Amino acid sequence: MTAPTEPRPAEASGIEASGVEASGSGTSLTKSPAGGAVAPVEDARPASRPSSGAVWLALAVVYVVWGSTYLAIRITVETMPSFLSASARFLTAGLLLAGYLLVRQGPSALRVSPREFGSAALVGVLLLTGGNGLVVLGETSVPSGLAALLVAAVPLWMVLLTAAGGERPRRAELAGVLLGLVGLGVLSAPAIGGDVAPAGVVLIVCATLCWASGSFASKRITMPRNVLAASAYQMLAGGLADLLIGLVRGEHQGLDLGAVSGRSWLSLAYLVLFGSLLAFTAYAWLLRSAPLTLVATYAYVNPVVAVLLGWMILAEPLTWSTLAGGAIVVAGVCLVVSVSRSPGRSGRR
Repeated sequence: MTAPTEPRPAEASGIEASGVEASGSGTSLTKSPAGGAVAPVEDARPASRPSSGAVWLALAVVYVVWGSTYLAIRITVETMPSFLSASARFLTAGLLLAGYLLVRQGPSALRVSPREFGSAALVGVLLLTGGNGLVVLGETSVPSGLAALLVAAVPLWMVLLTAAGGERPRRAELAGVLLGLVGLGVLSAPAIGGDVAPAGVVLIVCATLCWASGSFASKRITMPRNVLAASAYQMLAGGLADLLIGLVRGEHQGLDLGAVSGRSWLSLAYLVLFGSLLAFTAYAWLLRSAPLTLVATYAYVNPVVAVLLGWMILAEPLTWSTLAGGAIVVAGVCLVVSVSRSPGRSGRR
């Protein structure tokens, strides 16, 4: 899942969501539910200005890879159990990332306080188990393109959570939320009419709420300052929680790895290497090297990529409700993100 996070002045939106914001422990970084990681980054800027070619190459990686993770998830769960496949993805990615840190930076890179570890674990469970895990489960009955469009509503929930936390949103932000909710209603029409499993739509909407809650919490608790270490702990915590839920659900019973299709294995490998490692690295670099308003554009592009890939590769139908509802949701997100990044916004904080 890549979805936007809490709209704030120093933040880039991101189920499969992302953003940064100054806090007591550094700035925080979030990805989308399908993309799968959130972690703080230190407030640092490169010594030299990166080339525009490098910036657009990194943006292209985030646009395409995070947008394609919904398709990869859909293919993975064709022959793999939902939570166990999500567990395999994040445990593998977390161990690879931790191993990389040990080799390149030594054991000190993974050293955090008990409080920081607990915070990273909590956020990891909210994002990668409640957020991504429910998206994976929902995609067993919901087309990947529709799932991506539903996940695009994450920044709208962030506005409401921010308001609940005592910060008054702008009128344009509230208008964006209302517009997005209308879009969600249109997107949910096929479920009401029986064309799409209602339970799947409900699961993905719940996933967006979990993702928004995890993103919101990450900005108010003490997180590790090392972006890679924090991401590794979050992936490991989320992966372990996914494993526990999968075992409780009985997904291991009758599981025959020999019956898993080759394309499901390839999709899982893609999610590990590209969705959870490559795109995350590109996004972390962009946060330090490019204007946040430019980085935030991935929140509008990912759903479009997901819908087109689902249509081209899996022959998922492009219904009028999907096209119209998706356009309304993306318009609402555009309004929220653009307003939250206007110069006057930071002056009110």
